Amino acid sequence: MRLTAEHSVLTSVPKLSWVLVLAAFCVACGGGAIVTPQVPGGGSPDTTLGVGDSFDVRVYGEEELSGKYQVAGDGMIDFPFIGRVEVEAREPTVVASTIQARLKEGGFLTNPQVSVLVTDYSSKHVSVMGAVAKPGVFPLANGLTIVHAVSLAGGLTPIASGNDVIVSRRTQGQIQRFRIAVSDVTEGRAEDFPLQAGDIIFVPQRIF
Repeated sequence: MRLTAEHSVLTSVPKLSWVLVLAAFCVACGGGAIVTPQVPGGGSPDTTLGVGDSFDVRVYGEEELSGKYQVAGDGMIDFPFIGRVEVEAREPTVVASTIQARLKEGGFLTNPQVSVLVTDYSSKHVSVMGAVAKPGVFPLANGLTIVHAVSLAGGLTPIASGNDVIVSRRTQGQIQRFRIAVSDVTEGRAEDFPLQAGDIIFVPQRIF
């Protein structure tokens, strides 16, 4: 019965690459312990910036230097006075420190205070597979949770097993799997689960 249900899930998403679906399916369901987390966790998330990511730069007391930026294809941004700044693969705090140092070293500000807040991690993604209306790969927006991701995928289908959703996550070279009761979360009976870049969400079908 289980093989029949799994085959049905895969054949319900013809628009996706078979290679992508099968690989994600194997990672989400194959082997390894599955835990139901009391507190969402599972290692440190990747918060480095990538091409296409958007962020706000705030320079305290200097509104003309504050603004919104997007990482260009070469991994750089153009910042007032100091010119090109490399940001790809760097943490937001490192980018803030770099801008701050260059503003001071260039003599533009005596004691600049700079902060960087990421608004969109377009370079990072999560995958939602299985019994959802529109399986696919979605950008990891700031604060994305499993309920939001399932919603982006069109929501659960009528035959989804909403309280048996599996999140697969690679942490320090190891695959961790979390069973999340998504239906309970949407009904306020369980805590939502924050996602990290690379997470694979698999929604199984109910076994009748």
